Amino acid sequence: MLPKLDPLLHSELRLAVMSILAGVDEADFTYLKEQTGATSGNLSVQIDKLSEAGYIAVEKGFKGKMPRTTCRITSQGVEAFRNYVKSLKKYIGAGRKSSAQ
Repeated sequence: MLPKLDPLLHSELRLAVMSILAGVDEADFTYLKEQTGATSGNLSVQIDKLSEAGYIAVEKGFKGKMPRTTCRITSQGVEAFRNYVKSLKKYIGAGRKSSAQ
């Protein structure tokens, strides 16, 4: 039986944010927006969902006089992301097994 995929990470934009954050110490909102091509409103909503789940930590501050939102993946987020990737690999492996039969 295939494992259940984390519905929070199964969203394209949330998965993109988590993928980016898994490879860096932190990323600011502008960088995430540029990398994902998301609108500010949609990205903000998805960041809030990831933060509420404990997958990312969000820090709001200022760089000079400009507001700055910085995100980083939490240990809980790293674990959830690893489990998600592991589950996807099982789906891929199951597809290869069935096509080989």
